[in-house]
Amino acid sequence: MNDHPDAPVRAATAADVPAVRAVTAAAYRPYIARIGVVPQPMEADHMADVEAGCVFVTGEPVTGLVVVRARPDHLFLDSIAVHPDAHGRGVGGRLLRFVDARARALGLSEIRLYTNALMWENQKIYPRYGYELVERRVDGPYDRLHYRKPLNR
Repeated sequence: MNDHPDAPVRAATAADVPAVRAVTAAAYRPYIARIGVVPQPMEADHMADVEAGCVFVTGEPVTGLVVVRARPDHLFLDSIAVHPDAHGRGVGGRLLRFVDARARALGLSEIRLYTNALMWENQKIYPRYGYELVERRVDGPYDRLHYRKPLNR
């Protein structure tokens, strides 16, 4: 995969949906055995999310993506996925910085997300980018850690 560190993050188009599906599957597939359920991002309606303007991608071909949803008082980071072949190349950091910029551009002062409690890699990453753990909540088969990141304007 060719992914330049300065590659832009752009809104996904319908043509990107197969790549969005493939990167999401590659990123989340390893967690199925660990958490015992299919991670929700793998079951998302990617076309509907793209059409709603919620999906942003980076790389050519696509190596990473975020799904974000604007709420009245925060930006919800629904999903972040980096293709395993692109790990360690700064793709995740680029996407998280984009999410910060997106929230600010929308006039929102906070970002929220949750991750499965068994995805322990994320518990190391998010605090490095300014996210603080708010609570742990079980929602059906999902044991989730909820994070927030207040943005200084």
